[in-house]
Amino acid sequence: MNVRGYSSNLYGWTERWKADGRAEDDKEIFRACAEAGLDAVEIDADPGRLGLLREFGLSVSAAYIGLQLHEAYDPLEAAVLPVAERLAAAGGTDLLVNADPYGGWKQPLPKPEDLVKRQGESLSRLAEQTARMGLRLCLHNHAADRHNAEADLRSVVRYAEPAVGLCVDTGWAHVAGCDPVDWVRTYPERIRAVHLRNQRGTVPAEDLTEGEIDLRAFAGALGAADYSGWMALELWHPQETKPLRSMEEDVRRSIAYLKSLIG
Repeated sequence: MNVRGYSSNLYGWTERWKADGRAEDDKEIFRACAEAGLDAVEIDADPGRLGLLREFGLSVSAAYIGLQLHEAYDPLEAAVLPVAERLAAAGGTDLLVNADPYGGWKQPLPKPEDLVKRQGESLSRLAEQTARMGLRLCLHNHAADRHNAEADLRSVVRYAEPAVGLCVDTGWAHVAGCDPVDWVRTYPERIRAVHLRNQRGTVPAEDLTEGEIDLRAFAGALGAADYSGWMALELWHPQETKPLRSMEEDVRRSIAYLKSLIG
């Protein structure tokens, strides 16, 4: 396994900033990301934020966008292409799309199979468009129940073209009752991005070194799959986590742990 580097999404950082009573400030968050040992972050790479990132030697690893992928195609393309263009201009490689739930986030319903198929077909069309910009498109799993997590997985592995990859989010897979290690072992050719968080049941662990997910086995499965993407952290500290350390220290600990696993 030859990973591109260590990255992070920013949601967990901004939520922790709020919980600590700190004013949300991109420059200070990017400074903290760099000091914690990250090489890159996931952002919508508008020019202003891109300039701040580069002040601290950070790159853009990916951009992330949530979409009603089971709905009509044209609005999806209209939402995705501007984000993709900014990502490509910033030198990023991975466009991560999230399948918003059928029925909405407040009351998600089981996604019918005809809409799962439509979702896969739309992903294929989006991947064709973004490939022209040099980007890889991956579906990120975010469903918190098994039916919808497996439906979203199936939209890629059964209904989408090989150009569509998977971004396996270990935390959300575990919450949904799925095994992220099994996903990597079963679909190695589709694994092109990862989001890494450990869990205790539905509660996020403070860092990657503790929790119920076997991240050693996950790293081994990535190695067997010859994974060569980013190792992207998705640490998140809601109130139930009761963190004892700063976000910066938890990121340092998590990166050190990942390095010990992958060599």
